[in-house]
Amino acid sequence: MRNSLKKVNPIPVTAGLLLALILPLRGAAPDSAALELHRELLTIDTHCDTPLHMLDTTWDIGAVHKAGARDRGKIDLARMENGNLDALFFAAFVSQRALTEKNYRNARAAAERLIGLTEAMLQKYPDRIRLAATPEEIRRNARDGVLSACIGIENGFALGHDLEALAAFRARGARYITLCHTQDNDICDSSTDPGKDLWNGISPFGREVIAGMNRLGILVDISHASDESFYQALEVSKAPIFASHSCARALCSHPRNLSDEMLQALAAKGGVMQLCILSEYVKSIPGNARREAAQDSLDAHYGSWDALADPAARKAKREAWNEVDRKYPRRLATVADVCDHIDHVVKLVGIDYIGIGTDFDGGGGVNGCNDVSQLSNITVELLRRGYSREDLAKIWGGNFLRVFTRALEAAEQE
Repeated sequence: MRNSLKKVNPIPVTAGLLLALILPLRGAAPDSAALELHRELLTIDTHCDTPLHMLDTTWDIGAVHKAGARDRGKIDLARMENGNLDALFFAAFVSQRALTEKNYRNARAAAERLIGLTEAMLQKYPDRIRLAATPEEIRRNARDGVLSACIGIENGFALGHDLEALAAFRARGARYITLCHTQDNDICDSSTDPGKDLWNGISPFGREVIAGMNRLGILVDISHASDESFYQALEVSKAPIFASHSCARALCSHPRNLSDEMLQALAAKGGVMQLCILSEYVKSIPGNARREAAQDSLDAHYGSWDALADPAARKAKREAWNEVDRKYPRRLATVADVCDHIDHVVKLVGIDYIGIGTDFDGGGGVNGCNDVSQLSNITVELLRRGYSREDLAKIWGGNFLRVFTRALEAAEQE
């Protein structure tokens, strides 16, 4: 099993000492030492959009897919095992639509369908991956040598106006809800909606949603939320909040990212920012107007990915999308650029407030870490920069588990 190399209570060592000990032994390379260390860590990725990929009924997450192959996605069970990722939050993503009763119903149904795909995966591969709804279940699965699937919902639009939907989603394993996506919704304002803010932060309904999430131990995720929504969520929530997949605005000036002031406020309330490795949020990369126009045209013709269930239509859109990629290739940030964000957060607020939320299969990927099998390259780079084993354990899961535990404890006190 993939966790056969995990050790009990390993002694923390610095990167320099680790390499000094390893290099003289049979000419071992630093990368092999880093991979060994990476395997010993409990590793968690708090955001992927792989359930959207599972809408393609011809694609099997349990099959072996060659890394880098088009149409094969960035995550499958074999690559999770080979990339030494213990736990992954499978997001049930719904795109934002107009605020109508019909769209509320459709969004709820879309989220339920995506959760159902994750459930089907668990039923098909029980010896390889299990549901984890608590920190202890994540740890237990790792001890047992199996992967953990956790569930999140990306975009509170899936709730409609129904607070009872919170309990229904929690019963199916959902442990965080991203309050909004790219546009304002009934809960809060988005960081990227081009129009005038609907609420100047969190709506009255949104405050009820956050209170309900606190009561149920569901984490409040403020990735995608506007600055005003972020600060108000910090104020309203009785439990620490987190960003499941965001970056530092000081290094990449995108409204999706968190400013230094936001990072300081998040840390002061015990939260954590899980670092997104989507290139456009990691590094300011000049846009490609032709690529963006071509993708917009495909969305207009076929519909959005989350609403596109017909296998033939998904295949046609995927082929057209791949052609756009070939004609107008993306420029990607690098693993070093990713680690610059980690350095920045650590220098600003300390080692306890940063983690990893890749956004794989939702746009995430950089040169050197472009699918889940390459996650250890982040560990390689951080070791090179002098991070200790204790630091890496916090970044790869410890910090998030602290916030997760606090949310569950706050629910128990209600």
